Formats: sequence, structure tokens, C-alpha cells
Amino acid sequence: MIIRGYFYVVLFAGVVFQSVGQGIAPKYSNEFLSIGVGARALGMGGAQASIVRDVTAAYWNPAGLIGVQHEQEFALMHAEYFAGIAKYDYGAFTTNIQEDNQVAISIIRFGVDDIPDTRFLYDANGALNYNNIQFFNAADYALVLSYARDISDHFKLGVNTKLIHRNVGKFANAWGFGLDVGGIYLHDSWRFGLMLRDVTTTFNAWFHNADMVRDIYNQTNNEVPINSIELTLPRAIFSVGKHLEINDLIDAVFAVDLDMTFDGKRNAVLATDLFSVDPRAGLEVNYKKTASLRLGAGNIQRVRDFDQSTYTSFQPSFGLGFLVNSKVQIDYALTDIGSVSETPFSHVFSVKVSLNPLKSNFRLNKGWDTVEEK
Repeated sequence: MIIRGYFYVVLFAGVVFQSVGQGIAPKYSNEFLSIGVGARALGMGGAQASIVRDVTAAYWNPAGLIGVQHEQEFALMHAEYFAGIAKYDYGAFTTNIQEDNQVAISIIRFGVDDIPDTRFLYDANGALNYNNIQFFNAADYALVLSYARDISDHFKLGVNTKLIHRNVGKFANAWGFGLDVGGIYLHDSWRFGLMLRDVTTTFNAWFHNADMVRDIYNQTNNEVPINSIELTLPRAIFSVGKHLEINDLIDAVFAVDLDMTFDGKRNAVLATDLFSVDPRAGLEVNYKKTASLRLGAGNIQRVRDFDQSTYTSFQPSFGLGFLVNSKVQIDYALTDIGSVSETPFSHVFSVKVSLNPLKSNFRLNKGWDTVEEK
């Protein structure tokens, strides 16, 4: 019954989203918000929407913030992609405001720094002058404000408000706003999650300084950019997870996420005119709640090569986690971008600090406390 209800919600959302937005928005908009945060999550292939219960839940599913077991939690992450060309940074904080309410704030930056501006490489006399080279940054920023509510023993609800800023040096910048809604249903050791990203459609208003590039664009027969609106269409993530007690020393948790987009056919495992589905799966094995081994996979695609042959590409991931003491946890993940780059592998490090454990009876409703998880 639970799964059937989720299916109907997602199917209805897909019909509405496609009828309203398809054809007026690009398939890949604000993609920096799809990379993921936290080395634990990335080591599990990003399969998190049903099992996350720490400060990173503000990104994966804000309903999971109700599962936080400390008065305050902080998280920091740094990663570099494409051989260090692009840098990804993340920071977050969460705290409770009442027994059944939790709030969080998250900041994300994805950027390429020190890009050379060679427009004036040749001076007025036609001479090559390297002193005329200037540098600029292209970066995307997101500020996420999250709120979670403990509805009942079984159901947890969360909402994100996102403020987005994107800039390409002095040439262009954009401001955007969007909302996410997430829910988690707990049943014994099973977890069911539903995350609706950009549920109201996220709007980015782009402003271009056309005068800075007009001459260059005209010389190269390119269209001079104009101010415009970019839409990020909604997507839904349905997730199932389960906690396993193997023995007194070892426990495990696994999860499967189905990432559903409604912007037309994508190169995904299941692609229809209505929606496309990209599955992700992750496994974490914990020893004495202090050391963790993680495996994950996702982003499965069928790729056509230059000789017209096809092969299957997927994004594997591996991770480790260590609880340094009662307050500090360090996580590491090794992942790639689907075997489509000469420098595919990225090392991701994150740290989480947890302060002042909550009393066992602090929350008004039951939930994760019925099964002790990491």
C-alpha cells in the first residue's frame, strides 16, 4: 500500500510537470545541485533519500533531519573534478528548535577559477602582449534553508528553500529560487523515502553584459546573448532502504534510489516520453559503529562510440568512514564520472562534527530510535 501510494504521487507529478514544462526548459539546468554532498553518501552511489539521518539530509531529503541525534551537527566537504580544474565545496549546520522540529542551513559552491580572458591578447598595434591577459571565475552557488517536522512515529516531512546564484566573471550572472519537498516513512527496519526536487520549478534569471562580448561574438558569427529565464523542471526520487543487524559487532544498511526526471527521454536505464529513470544503489557495512566500508553504483548509461558501437557506462563508488571520537567523523569516497573522461576518478573528503547528544526520549515521536543505525 505504501509503495502504491508513492507510485501514484510520482506518476501524477510526472504528468503535471511534463505538460507544464517540457519544451520550454533545458534538460540539464543547475546540474551542480545533482553532484551530491558528503563522502558517506557519495561512497554509496548517492542512494540516500530513505536512509539519511544526519546534517547532510538537508540536501538528500530534508525529512531525514528529524533523525539527527545531537543538538548541533556540522559538515564540511571538498572535492575536485576533472584533474582539479573544477572545485566543489560544501558546508552545513543543523539544530533542533523544538522536540519535533529541525532546521538546517547549507552552502554549496561549484566553480572553475582563474580562467584566462584573452580578448585583449593582441594590443591596438596587433602585437602579442601577454600582460593584457586577465582572469575570471565561473562559479555556481546555492544557499539551502531546510525545515523538518516529526509528523508521527512513522512519517517525517521536510522542505527546502533554495537561493541560487551563478556567475561567469563579469560577463553574465543569474539568480534563482526553488523549493524541495521530502518525506520518509519508517516501518520496522525498512525505510521508504520520496524526494521532490524543484517541485515548483526553479527559475534562474540570467543577466548578460553583452557589450563586453559583442565585438568578439560578431567576429566569430555567434549570437550575442540576451537576458533570459532558465527553468529547472521538477524531478522525483523514490528510495527504499533497510537496516540489517548481522551480529553484535557488525551491522549494515543498503538503499536503492530511483531518480525520475520528467523533461523528455534521457540516456537512462528506463526512458519514455513521460519520464526517465536512473537507478542508484549503495551498501554500507559498519564495524562496532566506528569503522565503515561503502560501495555504490549509479548513472547507468548506454554510450555510442565513434565507430557507432555501443557500450554500457556506469558510475562506481567506494568509501570508508571512521569515527575519530564521540564528536568527529571523517569520511572518504572514491568515485568517477561514468568512465567517460581521461581523468575520471575523484577523491572526496568530508568531516562531520556532532555536539551534545540528545536524550533518548527527546523526540516526541518514535522512529529511528526503534532500530539503532549509524
